[in-house]
Order: sequence, then structure tokens, then C-alpha cells
Amino acid sequence: MRILGGLVLLAVSAMALATPSAEVRREPKTKAPSPVQIAQAQPAAVLPAAQYFTAQSSSPFEQYKSYLTGRARTAGVREGTILSVIPNLRLNQRVMELDRAQQPTYTYGSYAPNYGPYLSRHITTSLINRGQARYSSHWPNLSRIQSQYGVDPSVIIAIYGKETSYGTVTGGFDLLEALATLGYEGRRRSFFEDEFIAALKLMDQGVQRWQLKGSYAGATGYPQFMPSVALRLRADGDGDGYADIWRNEDDAFASIARYLRDAGWKPNVPWGVPVRIPSTLNRSAIQSRLNPTRCPAVYRRHSRWLTVGEWRSLGIVPGGRGLPDTEMASLMETPGAYADGYLLTTNYRAILDYNCSNYYALSIGLLANAIARR
Repeated sequence: MRILGGLVLLAVSAMALATPSAEVRREPKTKAPSPVQIAQAQPAAVLPAAQYFTAQSSSPFEQYKSYLTGRARTAGVREGTILSVIPNLRLNQRVMELDRAQQPTYTYGSYAPNYGPYLSRHITTSLINRGQARYSSHWPNLSRIQSQYGVDPSVIIAIYGKETSYGTVTGGFDLLEALATLGYEGRRRSFFEDEFIAALKLMDQGVQRWQLKGSYAGATGYPQFMPSVALRLRADGDGDGYADIWRNEDDAFASIARYLRDAGWKPNVPWGVPVRIPSTLNRSAIQSRLNPTRCPAVYRRHSRWLTVGEWRSLGIVPGGRGLPDTEMASLMETPGAYADGYLLTTNYRAILDYNCSNYYALSIGLLANAIARR
């Protein structure tokens, strides 16, 4: 699963444990528009989607495709790109089935959940060993990426491993078809229409249609970025002048680093450290009084912010990789996660921005520690 810019995509983060989809659809053969067709095409006025749906001249999805054409033209997408994609789009029934089957995110009660069963499935010997191999073989570029973006390379590798099992499970859905289907379905129409337009703009930048494959919910490439994130944050990681997050691991690493830096990553600070929690801890005194508008169930697990020095005075002594007494941290109790709890820094929040789930962020941090043998 992945949060992209705050979005929880349940199907994406589980991909690291899945096998490649048996439902990969072959891209339909399309005929490129001729120069005459492009020259004769006139921009269409962008009308509310509902006005297209009420027309009687064609099927509702054909009407919706006309609406997408108008939106794309208004957004400045090249006419050749529009004509090569939109007329040939088809509804993908499997995408609709998967979207409708998505369950609401579980919200905990007042108890601390046991993280053990989740972590045992998501921090495996295979993921650790393969992550260490990539960490070693890509170290020259990872070191350079760390110097440029300030992000811990082991966290970059851990995200790559969890998102796509190190590039082996990137998704086989036609991205344009999936996004158009989700926009048409309407549960989050505005969001998926924006992502559809962003995918067309990636094509305008030279990304090939056959490269735009991904999860049913629109995440693509080694980092599993949504198209709008790929437009904004993909980065060149090997110095060849092009950012290819679909085939180049170093570019994917730089793009993940750039994403985390954009989300507020602080250089030379660990994401968190394990602690033992004394029986005398007054939990009501450290309870956060904030009411987050984003992912409230996730942030409800975190205490209020205190300095590490203040935590020490309460009997919470950090272990592992040290934190200076002046660093701000929040406490999260984590039964089953190799420690009573963790003091979490702002870098843990940056990982949450990638995917807003404590299960996800904690597994990324602990997998990163194992990859770097900390």
C-alpha cells in the first residue's frame, strides 16, 4: 500500500507479498492520429460530467470519454496524445471490482495493536537479504543520492522492497484505462481524473504508453508513484539526464529520496529508536491534544511531542542509534514490534506521508534497520 501525497492505496503496499497479476491485459493496438487529424481537431468546451451523461447519442462511457477529451485539451495535453489514447479506452471491470471491494481503513480503539503478526509477514529473510544485496551493489549511487537529498539509503531500499518486492511486482494494469475507469465510476472522480490528465502529461514528456502500467488504483513504476507525483518528483539517480522510474533502479532510488525530502525528511536523524516503557508512565499526561484532519486513527497512536531529554526524565530511555536530548520525538507503544515502544522523529512522519499507516511506516523503519544491520 502506498500513500501518495496522503492517499492510502490498500492494494499497493500488499504488492510486495503478492505474485504478478494473472489479469495483465495486453495493450490494445491503436493507430496513431495523422497530421491532418491533429490539425483538424478543435478544442472542445469542458462541460460538467453530468451533462455528458445525459446525452442520448452514445453510451455513458463514450460520453465520459468526450468529457475527458475536453478536460485534457483545457489542461494543455497535446492533441496527438489525446487522440492516441482516449478514443481507444475501455472500461476495466476488474478495476471496478477491486475498487468496490476495498474495505474502510480499520481504526483502532484505545488499546495498542499487536504488530507482531504483520511484521513477521512483511520483514522476511528474503526481503532483508535482497535489500542488503541492492544496498551493497548500488552503494556508490546511493551514497551520492544521500549527499544530495539527505535521506537514509536503507530507508530508500526498504520502501523499494516493500512497494514492489524490489521491482518484481509493479502491477500490470493499463494505467490510463484504470484511471479512466475509476474516474467514470465516480467514487473519487476528481482525484482520478486529475491523475488521468497527469498520466497523459507523462506521455507528453516522452514516457511510452506501454511503460504506464501499475496497480489498479493508478500507482506506477518502481516507487509506485501516482502520475501526478511522478510528474513532480521523479529524479535522475545515475546522472544520465533522464528520470526513468519504470526501468532504472537508481532513478527510482533518487525519486524516493526526493519524495521523502519533499515530505520533510531531516538529514542525519533516525526515523525512531526503541524504548522500554516503565510501569509508572502517566499516559494521560503525554496524550496528544491535537485533532489531525488527515489520518486521525494513525496519529491517534502517537503521544504529544517532547524532547528526548524530557522523555528521559519520564523514564523513557532510548536505545539503538542515539538521539540527542534536544531532538523532538513522540512515543508510540508497539507490542510485538521488538520493543515496548518507539520514540518517533519527524522522519517517521515523512514515511507516513508515503503511506499513512503505522503498520506500513514501522515495517519500513525496521526493515531499513535490518538492511543496514543497525
